[in-house]
Amino acid sequence: MKRIADAFAFARDARVLKGTLAVSTLERLHDLLADVSGEVSWCIEGFKDEGGELMLQLSVGGCIQLACQRCLEAIPFELDIDSLLEVVPASADLSQDELEDDSRDFLPVEKELDVAELVEDEILLSLPVAPRHERCGLPGAAGAGERVNPFAALAELKGKPN
Repeated sequence: MKRIADAFAFARDARVLKGTLAVSTLERLHDLLADVSGEVSWCIEGFKDEGGELMLQLSVGGCIQLACQRCLEAIPFELDIDSLLEVVPASADLSQDELEDDSRDFLPVEKELDVAELVEDEILLSLPVAPRHERCGLPGAAGAGERVNPFAALAELKGKPN
C-alpha cells in the first residue's frame, strides 16, 4: 500500500505521486460490484493555493463493474474523479461555516496519508446511489409472460348484485 509519510510536506513541496490499484484490493467496494477484476489509476498532486492553504488534487480513472440493482448483472461505470482537497490537521477545530461551505473539501490527516484509502473514499463518493441499466427488468421477468393483475377478480365483481 502506498502511503504519503507527511501529507503537509507533500503539499508544501508540490510533489506528485501516481500509481494504480487493483479493484480487488478496494474491499469496501466489493458489495457494490459485479466483478472485482481490473484496476484504477490515480494521481495526487500537492500545491499551495492563492491563500497559502495546502491542497491535494486527486484524479482517479478507470472502469469498474457495478452490480445493477434490478438484475444484478454488471454495469460498466467509468471513473473520472477530480477532487480538490484542503489538507488540515486532524485536530483542527473547523467552524460550522467552514464545514457547510460546499466550495471546500477538507482532508483531515495526522501526518501520514493512506493513498489507497483516500482513493477508495473518493470512488465511493462518486458512485450512483442505486445503479441500474437504463432498460432493465427484474430477475426472472423475461420469461414470466404476461403480468397478472391481483385486482382482476375484484373488477369482475364490480357491478354484480349482492
